[in-house]
Amino acid sequence: MEMNVQPIPSVPDRINEIRGLTATIVNREILPVENMLWADQRHEGVCEADRAEASSLRDGVRRKVKEAGLWAPHLPEEYGGAGFNFLELAYMKEVLAYAVGASSLFGVQAPNSGNQSILVRYGTEKQKQKWLLPLIEGEMESGFSMTEPDQAGSDPRSLKTTARRDNEDWVINGHKWFTSNGMAADFFIVMCRTEEDGADRAANSKMTQIIVPSDADGVEILRGISVWGQPSDHCEIVYDNVRVPLENQLGAVGQGHRAAQDRLGAGRIYHCMNSIGQMWRAFDLMVERCLSREVHGGLLRTKQFAQGFIADSYMDIQASRLMTIHCAEKMHDGHHPRTDISAIKVFVPNAYQRVVDRAMQVFGAAGITDDFPLAAMYQGARSLRIVDGPDEVHRILVAKTVLNHVEHEGSWDFGN
Repeated sequence: MEMNVQPIPSVPDRINEIRGLTATIVNREILPVENMLWADQRHEGVCEADRAEASSLRDGVRRKVKEAGLWAPHLPEEYGGAGFNFLELAYMKEVLAYAVGASSLFGVQAPNSGNQSILVRYGTEKQKQKWLLPLIEGEMESGFSMTEPDQAGSDPRSLKTTARRDNEDWVINGHKWFTSNGMAADFFIVMCRTEEDGADRAANSKMTQIIVPSDADGVEILRGISVWGQPSDHCEIVYDNVRVPLENQLGAVGQGHRAAQDRLGAGRIYHCMNSIGQMWRAFDLMVERCLSREVHGGLLRTKQFAQGFIADSYMDIQASRLMTIHCAEKMHDGHHPRTDISAIKVFVPNAYQRVVDRAMQVFGAAGITDDFPLAAMYQGARSLRIVDGPDEVHRILVAKTVLNHVEHEGSWDFGN
């Protein structure tokens, strides 16, 4: 079933144009060959002919994307991107996520896309020439190295990895894990607690992001961490007296936490729009199944359980979408709607999990196979309740914000 994307009367023409162009490529170039596009990466024992065909198909889609002016939508035009604003990119992502793996075919795949945005905003011109441009051109891969196995990932203040200044170098020591894209990365952006001689204790507690080449002396990749019973490139890494020049520091000393929040705040909204696109796909699959599958003397569409699944999923998707777009509009207008971001970060992954769960139930045993994208969606939805901050942390933030506001400023205004 193709994704049905029609113009939205209330948004600018440019957003409708972007959504329409994206949907055309998804429907015509990706969905018809979706299973073949990634055959070489998902299945063992793939013959060389199939491997070559999959690679050729992906290259063909990328050419179509570039011809449509949709390549690297998150990057400014001067760096080879499409230069979309925040709201344009958010609306694009719900369409893009409908197809499996489509983001990478549009040049907007994590962690490279997030690292590119950080380098654009905080990198020096020399850093951009050395690291950013090769990353954009596909000549390099990158990883993001923040989380640590012995510290709570939800509390960045607890990070222990240090970068000690020694003349014109930073010397980095620490133990990280879930460093994304770790196996393929040519460099990592590492979150460190910086230490400088003569600085006071508060100054030496400042977080700083530092670029570390993956082949630097002292970088030891211990393993790719198995996730959901499958190997992954989320790596566990030890940094043992890794020495890099001071010029590898991103931004000013102490800007690391701000840079991470810039990345995560926007990223959480984009994650939610991605989730909505995948919910949309799961919903379409479920409804199509109800219209065609016969069981116990009638089509599934006649069964009240199935009708209830359709109604509940419709409401979950609509609520998720409206909450996320409202949040994206605030971000686009220059605000940082921290409470709204936390609210969607809790609500949308849970709704996503519910929607996919219902679709899997309608598909029966087929729903948990790799013949359909539902099983992978379910795992992704459940993971999102931990990724970028667990549900509990965001619930606490929402509650504290509301309580503080009501205590000092009066009742909460849900109209703004």
